[in-house]
Amino acid sequence: MINPTKSTPVVVGSGLAGLTVARALAPQRCILVTPDDLTGGAASMWAQGGIAAAIGDDDSPELHAVDTRRAGADLGDTDTIARMTAAAPDVVRRLHALGVPFDVSAGQALDLALEGGHSRRRIAHAGDRSGAAITRTVAEHVATLDSVEVRTGLNARRLVLDADGRIAGLVLRDASGTEEGIDTDRVVLATGGLGGLFAHTTNPRTALGEGIAMAARVGARTDDLHFVQFHPTALDVGLDPMPLLTEALRGAGAVLLADGVRFVDELQPRDVVAAAVWEQAQAGRRVMLDARDVPQVAARFPAVAALVQSAGLDLALDRLPVAPAVHYAMGGVTVDARSRTSVPGLWAVGEVARTGLHGGNRLASNSLLEAVVSGEAAAADLTGDSWRAGGDVPQADRSGLRAAAGRPTPPLREVRDILQRGCGVLRTAHDLRAAVDVLDEWTHDDAAYVGWLIARAALADPRSIGAHRRVDTRAAGSAA
Repeated sequence: MINPTKSTPVVVGSGLAGLTVARALAPQRCILVTPDDLTGGAASMWAQGGIAAAIGDDDSPELHAVDTRRAGADLGDTDTIARMTAAAPDVVRRLHALGVPFDVSAGQALDLALEGGHSRRRIAHAGDRSGAAITRTVAEHVATLDSVEVRTGLNARRLVLDADGRIAGLVLRDASGTEEGIDTDRVVLATGGLGGLFAHTTNPRTALGEGIAMAARVGARTDDLHFVQFHPTALDVGLDPMPLLTEALRGAGAVLLADGVRFVDELQPRDVVAAAVWEQAQAGRRVMLDARDVPQVAARFPAVAALVQSAGLDLALDRLPVAPAVHYAMGGVTVDARSRTSVPGLWAVGEVARTGLHGGNRLASNSLLEAVVSGEAAAADLTGDSWRAGGDVPQADRSGLRAAAGRPTPPLREVRDILQRGCGVLRTAHDLRAAVDVLDEWTHDDAAYVGWLIARAALADPRSIGAHRRVDTRAAGSAA
């Protein structure tokens, strides 16, 4: 069953973060495993807005860092924020040089957009399909590399440890249910987020937190799992996943109306706007996004226009029904500046990782930046030998450790409904306790286990701060 690869690193996932690792490792050999073709099912392909970087003459990485900290309710890691915002301009320039078709102005400078939470125009974008443009460009480059062995049609199921608690292998499963093992001392998790665990999400339905489950089951530390970002403007027409109406629409002048009345500053951070939308809906008011006064809106946002049209609406002529939907996980498998987890031989990059960049709420268009920076950091670390000494992440609290078992799995729809009710935009101890108690019986299942970890983290934090909003407590440090 074991397919020996000696010490060849294995990258799990082919979104932007995993592709970045494989590309940056070249010419060192690696194996990249993915359930689909390269980029298939990757949330980075769905990102509309772009990548944030302080490129404009009136901007600086320091200002980008201030906005990032503020949006994250001052819960982010100061050093991480400074490191990633400082790296951002060069990341964008290198991606542009690689062939990413970023939009440019008449003078051939990058066209920079404004999004909520940003004090400057700093979003480098390729129309409103930026994630797809960036991810495809990197994937096309990776596909040319002899150093990358791509294995498709495989889902990672569990990690294997040696007697010393170090990574010793990875077990994969194909579509028929057949398992195979890879013997390796280095695994990079680039498995994406967990939005598919919620009934209302803009994420791929396959985003079920598998990487978090695998890592947590072997004792890797996780943090901030209760900080789950709800995008305030998902198109509310009964589709699953819910189509995303990009932040950039509001940056371009679209407004939010409740029963025809504007009720919020649309350019505040997402957690603030999402809570305001939720409260209006709870009061029985119909919330609509009105982009009719945005100049040439359909031409500027063709992907959104197509999504809206598929729902029988017109971006330029209609008010669009919206509701908050889970969009991004700020927490995840805790990593250090080299993307090392608390388990020797295990790295995590992209949304599966908790880097400390986002704090309690992700600033718009920082996720693609994080994917590249954390992916390059992991690749640089994998090429050396110092990782064998371990990283800087403290060991996990063992009370959250649960083993997988062969018992029947609960229906995913039940897990999604439980999390939607108990861990929605506004939360109470009663609802959170109910979610924890039900999911505790199902932690042998990976989806329910991650849901349990989320609800457990939310119940343990009495504050109302960032994207974690408790309506039953008003502890010090609450965010407006």
